[in-house]
Amino acid sequence: MFLVGAALLHAGLTDLYLRYVKAGLQPLILAAGAVLIVAALATAWYEWRARTRTRTTSGDDHTHDHDQTHDHDQTHDHDQTHDHAHPEPRISWLLVLPLLALILVAPPALGSYSAVRAGTALQQPYGYMKLPKSDPIPINLVDYAGRAVYDHGRSFGGRSVRITGFVALDKSGAPYLVRMALNCCAADAQPVKVALTGKIPPVLQPDAWLQVTGTYTARVTHDPVNNGPIPYLNVTQAKPIPVPSDPYDESWNN
Repeated sequence: MFLVGAALLHAGLTDLYLRYVKAGLQPLILAAGAVLIVAALATAWYEWRARTRTRTTSGDDHTHDHDQTHDHDQTHDHDQTHDHAHPEPRISWLLVLPLLALILVAPPALGSYSAVRAGTALQQPYGYMKLPKSDPIPINLVDYAGRAVYDHGRSFGGRSVRITGFVALDKSGAPYLVRMALNCCAADAQPVKVALTGKIPPVLQPDAWLQVTGTYTARVTHDPVNNGPIPYLNVTQAKPIPVPSDPYDESWNN
């Protein structure tokens, strides 16, 4: 319990937890880790007190046994043997395995393999926040896709936009820029896709992260998996970037 709690604290205090759950759940992860550590220490203290009390009682019984008959000694020895016949279950050490899995085989963020096998999860937003007046407009991919499909790009005002995401190629080789949107955790992540046109880099590697600058175009295609709408972005510039600390996008639930 102590080790699992320590692993949760380690994940919650670093970016490791973002591989599993959305950023808003960090306080719960830290709280769970703290509770496990406190419970482990309390359990160890309880066990230590119980064993200390048992040794004290056994010592008193041993002094008293010198005045008893041999038959009573045999009965007492049998009782002691019976008491020690049920050791603590060693299977509890299997709780160490989640710790090892967390440290040694932390999974990478979901990427193009999952994206091309799932339909776009774009949802119509309830409203749109005011965009900054800069040009290009820094905007997350899910927000761009929603404005492009359901607002027909009116809020962009003819300005360029700058979005980031990872590359995915469908069976025909058509390139998409993708972000995986989270509802709660990585297990329910779904892709939101933006198709690329214009000055596309000649070589695109799946799962490579790009920062793309471009302009809105009314062109829309449909996802071959679920027939969901996928807007296009007319690319004017694209450059590779490192994988961000939080590879998932939560904006669709904000």
